[in-house]
Amino acid sequence: MASVGHACPAPMKPTSNGVFQGDSPLDFALPLAILQICLVILLTRGLAFILRPLRQPRVIAEITGGILLGPSALGRSERFLQAVFPPKSQTVLDTLANLGLIFFMFLVGLELDPKSLRQTGKKALGIAIAGISLPFALGIGSSFLLRETISKGVDSSSFLVFMGVALSITAFPVLARILAELKLLTADVGRMAMSAAAVNDVAAWILLALAVALSGSGEPVEETYVCATLAAVLAAGFITDAIGIHAMFGAFVVGVLVPKEGPFASALVEKVEDLVSGIFLPLYFVSSGLKTNIATIQGLQSWGLLALVILTACLGKIVGTFVVSLSFKVPLREALALGILMNTKGLVELIVLNIGKDRKVLNDQVFAIMILMAVVTTFMTTPLVMAVYKPARRARVADYKHRTVERKNSKAQFRILACFHSARNIPSTINLLEALRGIQKSEGLCVYALHLMELSERSSAILMVHKARRNGLPFWNRGRQSNPNHIVVAFEAFQQLSRVSVRPMTAISSMSDMHEDICTTAESKRAAIIILPFHKHQRLDGSLETTRSDFRWVNQRVLKHAPCSVGILIDRGLGGTTQVSASNVSYTITVLFFGGRDDREALACGARMAEHPGISFIVIRFLLAADTIGNTVSVDMAGNASMDEEVLSEFKLKTSRDGSVRYEERLVRNTAETIAVIREVSRCNLLLVGRMPDGELALALSTRSDCLELGPVGSLLTSLEFSTASVLVIQQYSDRVFMNLVSELEEDSPDKGSDLSN
Repeated sequence: MASVGHACPAPMKPTSNGVFQGDSPLDFALPLAILQICLVILLTRGLAFILRPLRQPRVIAEITGGILLGPSALGRSERFLQAVFPPKSQTVLDTLANLGLIFFMFLVGLELDPKSLRQTGKKALGIAIAGISLPFALGIGSSFLLRETISKGVDSSSFLVFMGVALSITAFPVLARILAELKLLTADVGRMAMSAAAVNDVAAWILLALAVALSGSGEPVEETYVCATLAAVLAAGFITDAIGIHAMFGAFVVGVLVPKEGPFASALVEKVEDLVSGIFLPLYFVSSGLKTNIATIQGLQSWGLLALVILTACLGKIVGTFVVSLSFKVPLREALALGILMNTKGLVELIVLNIGKDRKVLNDQVFAIMILMAVVTTFMTTPLVMAVYKPARRARVADYKHRTVERKNSKAQFRILACFHSARNIPSTINLLEALRGIQKSEGLCVYALHLMELSERSSAILMVHKARRNGLPFWNRGRQSNPNHIVVAFEAFQQLSRVSVRPMTAISSMSDMHEDICTTAESKRAAIIILPFHKHQRLDGSLETTRSDFRWVNQRVLKHAPCSVGILIDRGLGGTTQVSASNVSYTITVLFFGGRDDREALACGARMAEHPGISFIVIRFLLAADTIGNTVSVDMAGNASMDEEVLSEFKLKTSRDGSVRYEERLVRNTAETIAVIREVSRCNLLLVGRMPDGELALALSTRSDCLELGPVGSLLTSLEFSTASVLVIQQYSDRVFMNLVSELEEDSPDKGSDLSN
């Protein structure tokens, strides 16, 4: 309502007749709203890009962008403010922003699983209570000082509660992103922080509802269900607004009540969040920024109060969490890191402050002070945690013995880390694991199935956090209810049918450092081999099409840094598109043996597969014909030839009475004959090859290599003429292999014909 003596601005018409008719687009609601949205998105995304090297969450860029567009920076120009954010457009802007807020709160409720809260341990619950109560008390204490200085005449009870809530909040989504960036999601400190933050989040919303009430004067999912749910969100918002509580609380409650089992919740997130986080929420930040005028913080007293509020917020969260964590015997560094992490603020803080501003509980100066407090406390979280609790400082797993498939004690437990990007990789991966089961081994096979998920900027990253919280737990320890995730169901079925220990895991990270999660997991789980999917998949015509080039760089970095052997699976439908039961397995598997440690590792894999009753196993050894030896380049194999002979002799002795195993030696004179033999024996289900075989024949093939991560033979087998068999390219772990591998993968010399940009 306009104040007495001032006329209300004329309402804006929705659309113009165009500049050719003399209309300015900025005088009409729709084109002006489009300009505002584009300006906000460009500015906030640009700031996010600038702050990315500092590992700052995107909410920092969004809050800062809103402040820059407001009267604190660009808005100081009256001409800019009147042109882009005139007072008459404020109603439309605020309506769109609050509509976005309603659906954002629906997503927050959708991602909050009440069952996980009930499973929160005493330690996390104690930390959460300490992280709420002490800051809340200090917030109430600081509110008395603010009321006596810069906030005189406001309603005392609502002001006390708003200040307490503002200081006690921990931003759950922002904390999740910071933990993921720092690789702490699956560490003890990350699990405790997420559990405590979830409890803190619920408590903060309850307290905020109280503050608002005090300050007020009042499977494939059918589209029908989605529309009905979204309509229910708006209806709930209308009802809560009508009874004097903000409309967002109704949306939040609907989100909490939506069942989390099944595909419905994830389908809702997929359909709603991009529009909300990409279009509507940035408007909420600019709406807040237009209310924030840092220029109101003037004089030594005001800046002193800002410092006091920041200090109070930090002390309340960090000290409260730190002391309680120590009482639960949490290590000193972890306790301090927990305190810093719990001090994270975000959009929830902004919502609290905006409601307080709209309800006249917070004046301009207090609002600006609290906004700056939120930015400073969140900005300092990442650098402080890195200084106190660097991931590198976490204790490394003691050196373990079995880092390769090839080993003297063949009866020791065989541990595999099988990685996959999507459901497309599952059938062939499970069929490969069935072949590797090694039924004669006493301790059997232990599989860690690692789902590789990219950490995106989307709010549903929180859903990924829930998946990561139970990493490595066996299926029988997951409760009575079956997991609806079809990927997990596939591995669960494999475990029950094959009596293999399978533990599902999730790695959540950006593509640039996903290899770190893979290598760290392999070391912590003492894996003997990492199985990675190739970055290309087979098309209907047999050719290979790139799924996503980023996965190629992930594979190359894993090869470079892996703490064990690595296998890259080129999938051409091993066993078909479904899991093959043990009794129905009927594969022909062939090892192409040129010589060297990688080929010996491939042979060791094949020897294990040969124990399966449904597998026929063939070893093809390539030898250079005697009449061509003098005409070839001599290659120093550093004693590998004698080791090859020893391993092959032992293999032939062990399998001499096994009718399903066949050993052949092929004499070849040149590359053409080598390729002809490979073409002849490639009519099988699976080819096993070493990544970097030794000898003159392999050296001749290396000129044809265009995929350095596959080596010469593996690269050859990706061509269309070898389009029938799946291929497993294996690199054996060795302390000495990394220096050579680094130079191979980083070198881009024309004489090798390598082009890593493909």
